[in-house]
Amino acid sequence: GHVTVDGVQMPTAGALSHRNLVINGGMQVSQRSTSTAVTTAGTFVLDRFTTGHGSGFNINSTISQSSTAPAGFSNSYKVDVTTVSTPTGGQNGLILTKIEAQDLQHLQYGASGAQACTLSFWVRSNKTGTYCFQIVHTDADKYQLHEYTISSADTWEKKTITIVGNTADAIANDNGVGFELRWHLASGSSDHVSASSTWTGSSQGHFATSNQVNLFDNTSNEWYLTGVSLEVGEKATPFEH
Repeated sequence: GHVTVDGVQMPTAGALSHRNLVINGGMQVSQRSTSTAVTTAGTFVLDRFTTGHGSGFNINSTISQSSTAPAGFSNSYKVDVTTVSTPTGGQNGLILTKIEAQDLQHLQYGASGAQACTLSFWVRSNKTGTYCFQIVHTDADKYQLHEYTISSADTWEKKTITIVGNTADAIANDNGVGFELRWHLASGSSDHVSASSTWTGSSQGHFATSNQVNLFDNTSNEWYLTGVSLEVGEKATPFEH
């Protein structure tokens, strides 16, 4: 049921290289700055990753390229909270990256052969609890919402999430947004919905579950992300540096 190379599982179809659909998932490139004070959405620090928020939520923090990283990595994306904020209503704060639609054509969305994908990433925070990851299929105006748990404070943990294929809706073959990957850090009650492992209508809202922690409840809180990979198939393979 799988192919192994020196005991390591590899993809069952397609090339053994260029598997990762995410650019700069190892957080090694930060051309604009290596540290920036952030207050609003749409702030890029590390390449390809940006901040997002809803209803003017205060996401005051310092975002930086950190050298704190799990074994085998050199860098991570760090969010260091600088002002306490509590989301209400439709307020929310998140980190996101986008993938161009023309780079997703091999997923065969909108056809019976639509491919499943696997997201994997390394995450770390002093604030343990439940966090949410949301993937948005922009052309279809649909999303999936998955919970993951940070179990141990200040410890790198690898998370893996399977994204089922969408047989109903195609991804346009253009340079628009195909997928938007969102890591939620805080969410107001108006944006709370149930987790969904199938594609669901959304109006592309910034949705999280009611279990989502509020990272911004203490200025001592930090959150790190690295090793982000999205690849075809239902199992994660080793990160492609």
